[in-house]
Amino acid sequence: MVRLVADAMTRRVVYLPEDTPLDEAAQVMSDQGIGDVIVTQGPTMAGIVTDRDIVVRAIAEKLSPATTTLGSIATRELLMIEQSATVEEAVQAMRERGVRRLLVCDADRKLVGILSLSDIALLPTSSAAA
Repeated sequence: MVRLVADAMTRRVVYLPEDTPLDEAAQVMSDQGIGDVIVTQGPTMAGIVTDRDIVVRAIAEKLSPATTTLGSIATRELLMIEQSATVEEAVQAMRERGVRRLLVCDADRKLVGILSLSDIALLPTSSAAA
């Protein structure tokens, strides 16, 4: 059974300015039940920060969550895949680039969601019975 990225992705995308302190971003993630936010610089997408980034790039480095900003730890390379791609294509792209998330766009390159490894892991398995 072919599964499309559109069927697996998380449609809730949260945008926060790059000067947002990490503690505020973490609270937003907790309140929204999400593991990532898109970092903006004015009207432009400037990066992505995950809950894991906050832990590994800030807390483990003893940076203050109250004064360290999203912009200072954001991953600046934003990788996109079209929502009509297959999950298998997305997994291959993640493997090749060594990432756990892909931004999902529509045919006009408008951001419509985010696909994470956990989204893929939560897909129901198909039964072999026919």
